Amino acid sequence: MTPQPTADPRGAIETVFRIESPRVIAAVARMVRDVGIAEELAQDALVAALEQWPRDGVPDNPGAWLMTTARHRAVDLIRRRENYARKLQEIGRDLETTAPPQEPSALHDPDDIDDDLLRLVFTTCHPVLSPEARIALTLRLLGGLTTPEIARAFLVPEPTVAQRIVRAKRTLAAKNVAFEVPYGPDREARLGSVLDVIYLIFNEGYAATAGDDWLRPALCEDALRLARVLSALMPKEPEVHGLTALLEFQASRAAARTGPSGEPILLKDQDRRRWNRMLIARGIRALGRADATFTGAPGPYALQAAIAACHAHAYTYEDTDWTTIATLYGLLSARAPSPVVELNRAVAVSMAEGPEPALAIVDAIASEPALRDYHLLPSVRGDLLARLGRTAQARAEFTRAAELTRNEREREMLLRRASETQ
Repeated sequence: MTPQPTADPRGAIETVFRIESPRVIAAVARMVRDVGIAEELAQDALVAALEQWPRDGVPDNPGAWLMTTARHRAVDLIRRRENYARKLQEIGRDLETTAPPQEPSALHDPDDIDDDLLRLVFTTCHPVLSPEARIALTLRLLGGLTTPEIARAFLVPEPTVAQRIVRAKRTLAAKNVAFEVPYGPDREARLGSVLDVIYLIFNEGYAATAGDDWLRPALCEDALRLARVLSALMPKEPEVHGLTALLEFQASRAAARTGPSGEPILLKDQDRRRWNRMLIARGIRALGRADATFTGAPGPYALQAAIAACHAHAYTYEDTDWTTIATLYGLLSARAPSPVVELNRAVAVSMAEGPEPALAIVDAIASEPALRDYHLLPSVRGDLLARLGRTAQARAEFTRAAELTRNEREREMLLRRASETQ
């Protein structure tokens, strides 16, 4: 089918690029061995799309179009380098029609992972970068997130994230970091950051920090797939299984989390018949593998997976074992202290013991700098105040939460809650 010109394809172009850019960057990075240059080449492909698609129409397979365009630009770049011949032999590909094949070692080593996205995660999580820089860069390149969205996920200023990303790309280039999945001790050292990155990517898809959509399923799917690959690769790592279990449980609720118009549906209002029982079963099995491989206390991801399992086992909201969930959040808070974890613990305590003790927890962390612009703090506080009959204060909190969020769907929901609180 011949593409037809579109009146205003900009929205389609931006959507396609957001979805496809991680794969494009990963594939090109394998060719040029530089994630910063790979991102620039992907951006070049976007510019070409913005120039051509309004005139020629959106192609039938826009993702493939972007991939081909970026690869052609990568080949052009390689041609301009003095080591052109060596690079062509290394990537071993037809310049016009075929994708770059695996390196010889990848064809014969059973411990290797033939997955450019996973290579990209491990490369951007290299120890030469700070933990914050690893996560920020990977969210940018793999998650396709903008700097403001990453700043929102980190709860830090936008300039801080921008500096981290620029410096990270420069450091990787200066240190000539290989685009590969590491082995042995190096792999173990990078695992924690990789798990954090995958989790943050999933969260951005599960509850988008900005934009018109509450869910971004493609990010969830990529994160879950990477977690499953890691789980198969590292069968003796309990936290890998814990993260996989957590994502399986969370993903099982996706169909019930939005209404017909894309509006968010809170956990207590979800139709649990729409929860994916197959994913829940996968989560239970993954959590079992985590439990079977522990040699000490469970890690943060396994604890979060245990919390998610409590929700999954409850066929109605009223059946939820909130006492166990509150206890698990207490263990999580001790294992990985965080004001966000404390905020979640407050929600569980409110269901297990009532809103009064929960409000005390929330008020104790309200001055934390990391929560200053975090919209869920006034949202949770508003809910607790409403349950205590302090409606005027509750309305003010819901209104403030709506002002802080950058997701349009969430803003609409919070404003509706403010108007309905009487």
